Amino acid sequence: MKMKFNFPWSSCFYFSSETTSNQTRQGAKVAPNVIGAFSYEELKQATCSFRSSNKIGEGGFGCVYKGTLEDGRVVAVKVLSAESRQGDREFMSEINSMSKFSHENLVQLYGGCIGKGQSRILVYEYMENNSLAQALLGEENRANFSWKSRTEICLGIARGLAHIHEEIKPHVVHRDIKASNILLDQNFNPKISDFGLSKLFPNNISYISTRVAGTLGYLAPDYAISGHLTRKSDVYSFGVLLLEIVSGRTAVDFDPQLGEYYLVEKAWEMYEEEKLIELVDPMLKGKFSKTEAVRFMEVGLMCVQENRRLRPVMSLAMKMLSGEINLQDQVEITQPGVISDIRNVKLRQSFTPAEKQ
Repeated sequence: MKMKFNFPWSSCFYFSSETTSNQTRQGAKVAPNVIGAFSYEELKQATCSFRSSNKIGEGGFGCVYKGTLEDGRVVAVKVLSAESRQGDREFMSEINSMSKFSHENLVQLYGGCIGKGQSRILVYEYMENNSLAQALLGEENRANFSWKSRTEICLGIARGLAHIHEEIKPHVVHRDIKASNILLDQNFNPKISDFGLSKLFPNNISYISTRVAGTLGYLAPDYAISGHLTRKSDVYSFGVLLLEIVSGRTAVDFDPQLGEYYLVEKAWEMYEEEKLIELVDPMLKGKFSKTEAVRFMEVGLMCVQENRRLRPVMSLAMKMLSGEINLQDQVEITQPGVISDIRNVKLRQSFTPAEKQ
């Protein structure tokens, strides 16, 4: 038996009959897309009883398993652990956000289940080439990514972000854009995943005050310090990703001479010395467009500027990346902001009404 419940995050989601009764008392508006349901037994069978050999990922949230449904679909089954940092609110936030869109650069959520022991499970389309962090940012695999494939990945991520930031309403801010949350399908088409920390963003506000969430190295300093979340917070994280994809380095890197350092700071230093081209991944062996590579890194630096008002919106960043807009027509790039000390992060902030635009 399948039961429909409504939730206060404007979503409509079909759970199996194992759903707890306290959730039936919450009212909600209905989202445009209805996400399917799976029983616990169905997902257990699909993953061969969650066999360890089927595990394809693991983190603070729990584990992800590869599975095959009865209809033949290969899926990724995300099982949230009881100790997961992704609680009920994050679970419903992910469902709510992902029920609102369908886009080639966003991972598709097929459905989910609240099963035995109140385990929370989400079922996504399976991504054959894993995450960008595993596929690209590693010595063994980087050589497999040509300059053309890297530019297409950058543009695909930009399209996905522009869609959730500007095209759907209410807008969605992801809050944790990073290499491990960009998945690659069989054709290495990038898809943004993991919307557990996302926030809905109505049209008539400039920011919302909320607890700070994200990953050090990708975290916009203005958001980290103030707790004021804007779409420019995601733009900052995207800028870091651009620099990673072009350079083949991680957001927080290590050098035998420099020790631990932040890629954003390194890129700014080389920009000021007019040596940005030297930051391009040596694994490309010179097989890339120098003009294009510098343009991509300059866009990355525009996205990570300390003053969030100077960062471009995602649709503008896309046009700059594609060469549709000449960077010389834009304002001068200013110094980036960096959060290098976790003690500077505003860890707790109550949710308050947003400031009007």
